[in-house]
Amino acid sequence: MSTATAAPAATGVPRQQKAFKTQDKPDEVRRSNMNAAKAVSDAVRTSLGPKGMDKMIQTANGEVVITNDGATILKHMAVMHPAARMLVELSQAQDIEAGDGTTSVVVIAGSLLGAAEKMLNKGIHPTIIAESFQKAAAKAVEYLTEISTPVDLRDKESLLRAANTSLNSKIVSQYSSVLAPIAVNAVTRLLHASKPKNAATTASPRSPATSNPTSPALNATRPSSSSSGAPGASVTVPEGSSDTPASDVEPISIDLRDIRLVKKVGGTIDDTELVEGLVLEQNVITSSGGPSRMEKAKIAVCQFQLSSPKPDMDNQIVVNDYRQMDKILKEERQYLLNMCKKIKKSGCNVLLIQKSILRDAVNELALHFLAKLKILVVKDVEREEIEFVCRTLNAKPIADIEAFTEDKLAYADLVDEVQQSGAKVVKITGIKDMGQTVSVLCTGANSLVLEESERSLHDALCVVRCLVKRRALIAGGGAPEVHVSRLLAQHAQSLKGTQAYCFSAFAEALEIIPTTLAENAGLNPIAIVTELRNRHALGERTAGINVRKGQITNILEENVLQPLLVNTSAIELATETVALLLKVDDFQLSR
Repeated sequence: MSTATAAPAATGVPRQQKAFKTQDKPDEVRRSNMNAAKAVSDAVRTSLGPKGMDKMIQTANGEVVITNDGATILKHMAVMHPAARMLVELSQAQDIEAGDGTTSVVVIAGSLLGAAEKMLNKGIHPTIIAESFQKAAAKAVEYLTEISTPVDLRDKESLLRAANTSLNSKIVSQYSSVLAPIAVNAVTRLLHASKPKNAATTASPRSPATSNPTSPALNATRPSSSSSGAPGASVTVPEGSSDTPASDVEPISIDLRDIRLVKKVGGTIDDTELVEGLVLEQNVITSSGGPSRMEKAKIAVCQFQLSSPKPDMDNQIVVNDYRQMDKILKEERQYLLNMCKKIKKSGCNVLLIQKSILRDAVNELALHFLAKLKILVVKDVEREEIEFVCRTLNAKPIADIEAFTEDKLAYADLVDEVQQSGAKVVKITGIKDMGQTVSVLCTGANSLVLEESERSLHDALCVVRCLVKRRALIAGGGAPEVHVSRLLAQHAQSLKGTQAYCFSAFAEALEIIPTTLAENAGLNPIAIVTELRNRHALGERTAGINVRKGQITNILEENVLQPLLVNTSAIELATETVALLLKVDDFQLSR
């Protein structure tokens, strides 16, 4: 025992033992995790806001992606550190929950980790920091709910403003006037199709409160609480009204899988349109002289092969006699002709054929017979599309020629192959008993622009869906973060002990959003955020950073609005991730 203690002193390296003491190792692991997570946060921070930078990513197969969407950037990044990977999953969670704010959530998480590190340096226990941060996040959500304005889903203007705000921070922001109405119309159409009665009844009780759910509503309903700024001062009628949308008895959920975005290279983003019916990116087969347009269409979705049968096992048949060969060819012709006649007998005049993995779904001979019978053919419909196609057309997929009957067909006024700026698509319109689905045709000059246009439109759709889930809007431009930060700092003064420090640190960390917005716009962040704080202290709750004018203005006049759910879920998810990282004190590799 004496030799063990004397050895380090003799060799003069006492530090080697120190690194593995129980007090020091957890701290090193914790700081390593924090540094890795903050590095990821810093990587996407420059992409925040309308003036944010874009990232160029080259994938493993050489494909190039240009985007400023946080979730897309992080998805393509080769992140190895497990703690850093948690931030990638955090942005994906935000993408699923709200669809927008994927960059904001990572930036907030990075700022909270920085605040937590300062608290650790002061000697505060990580568990206390984690619990205090979660309490502060709950308080922040309360404050955000108080300043939110209820929104009526019948008020298209408010929905358009929210969709425009989401699109303004994208590469395709100049096309927001085209994409925003498409996003709003697509979601509202699903809403009216799914529950028209519920939509009317849930909106009507709020109609007196939301007759003007814009800036006058925010300013006129809360004159008393703006002067005091105390947390309890604003618990008045507006809180109840803003809570109403979030706590509907039967919240309507919109499944974005019911909205199909079909991408076609050709034309510009201006040509993007919402189609009344179904759009197929596959082309009509006209090589055998078949029709490319069909009125009063009877449509069948076919899942079997229109080609000669083959054995399950790979066999070779050698035919020596030409008469036998002729007989085989005749048999094949007769087999295919019988199949085509059976299809025609059911009354079908449009055939959508699923793509086959093993062999051709339809051969040239079958196409020749179908063309003679005046049947329009679209082949190679993807397996993943079949369910959506069947739901939209209200048809049943047919897996066998014996089951090909008239009751499985869908009916439409017109099936036509149209060409727009070099992009050929098949449009099916006037569908009888159409399912609750929507098709959007996205066009773009090249694949890079097209991919980014689709991502931007998806984010806009998610924003409108957020307003359906939780019907409340708040101002953007860093206004809610500064407001919450101010109230949390005031609330921290009423607390005692270490919790007060943690609340103050949390409040300060939220100011990363307005600071980053100012930095990315090339403004002086210290001057801008100081003035923003001052304006909020004077009672201007909707004062935010106008990045176009480079000054603080009433952000509602610029129509910068966003759903309440985007901000609340960003704060909640970021806080949960930070709390989880703080509670990790060891890292072990398993074999």
